[in-house]
Order: sequence, then C-alpha cells, then structure tokens
Amino acid sequence: MAARSPSPRLQKHLAVLIDADNAPAAIVEGLFEEIARYGVASVKRIYGDWTQPNLGGWKKVLLDHSIQPMQQFAYTKGKNATDSSLIIDAMDLLYTGRFDGFCLVSSDSDFTRLAVRLREEGLTVYGFGEQKTPKPFVSACDKFIYTEILRADAAEAGAEPASAERSSAAAKAAEGSAAPAAAKKPKVPVEFIAKVIDDISDDDGWTGLGALGQNITKLRPDFDARLYGFRKLSDLLKAQPKRFELQELGSGGSSGKQVNVRNRKAGKGER
Repeated sequence: MAARSPSPRLQKHLAVLIDADNAPAAIVEGLFEEIARYGVASVKRIYGDWTQPNLGGWKKVLLDHSIQPMQQFAYTKGKNATDSSLIIDAMDLLYTGRFDGFCLVSSDSDFTRLAVRLREEGLTVYGFGEQKTPKPFVSACDKFIYTEILRADAAEAGAEPASAERSSAAAKAAEGSAAPAAAKKPKVPVEFIAKVIDDISDDDGWTGLGALGQNITKLRPDFDARLYGFRKLSDLLKAQPKRFELQELGSGGSSGKQVNVRNRKAGKGER
C-alpha cells in the first residue's frame, strides 16, 4: 500500500463501526456527540444479526442517526460472525485512503488487533466500550471512552423542566441513587498525574495544560476527567489544591487556552 500523504482537511473524517452485540442502544445520543468532538462521522455502520430480537433497541434509533445496518447471519451457533464482518469492512475502508481515523464501538477484545493494524497505518483509533472492556483493547486505541460516561452525559442533557411535583419526585430518586453512584467513582490518580507533569515540565516545574492532557492520554488512553466526576482536566486539577496549582497565562481571548500546571512538592506520606 502506498504511503498516505498528510490530509489537508481541517476536520478529521472518521469511520464509525458499531458492534451491536456489544454496545447498548442507550449510548447513541452521547456517542455521536462525543465523536463530533474529534471529527466528522463520514461513515456510520452497525453490525449484527437483525433477525434477532435482542437488537430491537438499536432498530428504533438507526434512522434518526443515519446509521447503516449491516446484516450478518450467524453461520454457526456460538460463533460471532459479526466481528469478522466488521473487521473486513474496516480494512476495506482503510485502503480507500479517505479516512483519518476510526471509531470502534465495542467492549469485545477481538478488535484489539484491528485497532493495532489501523494505528500502524497512521490513523487515529477511538475506542468506545463499557468499563468491563479488556485492557488489551483499551491500550490498543489512541483514546478510549467508557460508554457509561456517555449515558450519564446524555441523561443530563436530555433532562426536561418538570412540574414541582415531578421535580420533587426526581429529587428524591436522585437522593436515593446519589450515594451508590458516588461510591463507584474511582480515586483520582494524583501521583500518576504528578509524574507526568514532572516528566514534561520546564525548569520551573510548569507545563501547558494541553500538553499534559495529550501525554496522559498517550500513557492511559482511557483516562477521562468525567470518570472522577469532573467535566474537564482543569476542574480535576483545581480540586487537588494541595498537589497542583493552575496559573493563567496571557490576557484577552487567548488567556483561557494558555494554562500551566505546576506540581507542588509534597511529602512522601502525602496523598
């Protein structure tokens, strides 16, 4: 295959390939909102055996989001022919040379080698799957987004104003579910972030927030501030004032993008 020349396009053209057997339809709103942050979904295909009732949830949303269903019958019971169909299509799309990246939506580790192969061709691979997704597939992607985050974001965005009675009922329900949800949030990897800052900082201990985010993603593709209850990396860092300090640089319209992060030295026992 001839070497790919750099794309002159301002936005990345992405191929979105969804494994319907390993992705819930409830993520669809949040999924495409997330993908829009990285580029344009030029191709949207979803794979499964559409004669089976378990894909009924996806059937209801395909037209609304212009997703093309790809039929794949199961040749043998217990064998997943859908995976092979998706992989073959991915390679066909790769060799067209029209795409800058792929979005692989599945929690199945069978797509690990596919992700690696796509990256070998210089394309960006975004993975989307549940937190049960095996680590090899997560690590094989440039960026991995857990779909539990997308479902939560979609639920917040879709909330409608309600009457006082309904609002009260919703508040009570939220109270009952708040504790378990909060308990499930993982601990912020403070020392990991501090080490990344130390590795890439200048002589004064400062580094750009954008560079920090990029390096964290290189080391941990599944890192996402939303997992810890924060919308952005900057919010997460501000919530750790004993360990990190943020400083605004510049003025005017450019000030928001020029933020440095410094790791304050802490004692060995401090967490």
